[in-house]
Amino acid sequence: MPNLSQAGPRAAVLAASGLGVIGVPLVLAAPALAHHPMEAMGLEPSLLTGLLSGLAHPLLGPDHLVFLLALGLVGLHRPLRWVLGLLTAGLVGSGLGLVLPGLPGAEALVALSLVVTGLVLMQRLPSALLLPAFALHGYVLSGSVFGWESTPIAAYLLGLLLSQSLLMLTALTVVRRWATTLTAANLRLAAGLLMGAGTAFAWSALVA
Repeated sequence: MPNLSQAGPRAAVLAASGLGVIGVPLVLAAPALAHHPMEAMGLEPSLLTGLLSGLAHPLLGPDHLVFLLALGLVGLHRPLRWVLGLLTAGLVGSGLGLVLPGLPGAEALVALSLVVTGLVLMQRLPSALLLPAFALHGYVLSGSVFGWESTPIAAYLLGLLLSQSLLMLTALTVVRRWATTLTAANLRLAAGLLMGAGTAFAWSALVA
């Protein structure tokens, strides 16, 4: 966790507001954005399209994107194995999504993972809960490729792993620049924005 004893409202507000700017307006985006663009573009699954779809999918789903970026706040002083553990959980979730798809309410649960992340950030919940949360994201992300042949699925999972890894590393790198100036008040603000965005995403998923 960041050093909360040092004052730095300007940088902290930037960090918290950044999550809000990314997350809250994206609630207005259509739920279909969470699905890969293959069907909309009329493309057939292949090695190339599978890879590109995996790379793009986390960027097109606003709840997935905000979740990955928010992990930068939670993982400020975590070891590398923490990041690797999350990515592994995501792959396990993706595997489950290919074997047992169709979990009822999965999209809403994914959105509520932002609420869990906010509570972890406020130290109200253990960070271990982020492992099943990440697995749930992997589960939902793999559901859209159910029924594909093995080669495009493997390419999709590789693209998904690369995309999520780069987003997490980017989040950790950027947020660490603000880490020493985050205050407790602004950390709570960031957590509140996450929980608000997660609740809005979940509502959007339920009424869609």
